Amino acid sequence: MYYLTGFHAIEEQIKSAKAENRSCGPLLLAKAGPRARETVNLAVSCKVRVERTGAFELDRLAPDNRGIALAVEDIYRDGTNQNLEEFIEGLEARTDVLVLILDEITDPHNYGAILRSCDQFGVDLVISRNRRNAKHAEVLSKTSAGAVSWVPQAETANLVRAAQQLKDAGFWIYGADMEGEPAYKIDLKGRTALVLGGEGTGISRLLREQCDRMAGIPSTGRIDSLNVSVAAGVLLYEAKRQRAAG
Repeated sequence: MYYLTGFHAIEEQIKSAKAENRSCGPLLLAKAGPRARETVNLAVSCKVRVERTGAFELDRLAPDNRGIALAVEDIYRDGTNQNLEEFIEGLEARTDVLVLILDEITDPHNYGAILRSCDQFGVDLVISRNRRNAKHAEVLSKTSAGAVSWVPQAETANLVRAAQQLKDAGFWIYGADMEGEPAYKIDLKGRTALVLGGEGTGISRLLREQCDRMAGIPSTGRIDSLNVSVAAGVLLYEAKRQRAAG
């Protein structure tokens, strides 16, 4: 059982539960300020049970609360948990598909920020390793501003095999590397998968070997590279821009 405390995270979890006709909550309320009342009204309209509780008890269950918290069984719910094979089969004749592969992202703040960009730029699927990635539920939900409730995700024990499956399905694989070819010179339309490596480690050797090309972000800064979540936002924006331009 988790307790979400960020207003955006709570509200998006409630909305996604309603959209998928699944249960959610209860919503625990200790202090009904103006912002909390908005969330309570949303919960009531979505038929989520609201329970009054004492501040001491809420602090015990959810220390980082703002007078309100939502109980959830698992933020990685059925609606966003995807099977890669079923995802590929379901594409059928779709040509413009954007996938993000995350290789050892260990900071939940980065992971959450990446998911937020994925939501904004229409990523169809995020693939990550199922053992060694950043998935601290509360931090992730907050930093993604609730995007974790919407962005489709697939977990795998073998990212190299996942990349091979995507290639077999007609995807081009592009690894993010500051020394790579400028992203705006690479065709990011069609069936595209972008690979982002972990903080400080980059893309693992075997996964890098699966990449068709390396995509870079030209910069004039004095430090080595961009934060991985910032790089994700830039690359996803470029892919979205190219697709919009036709």
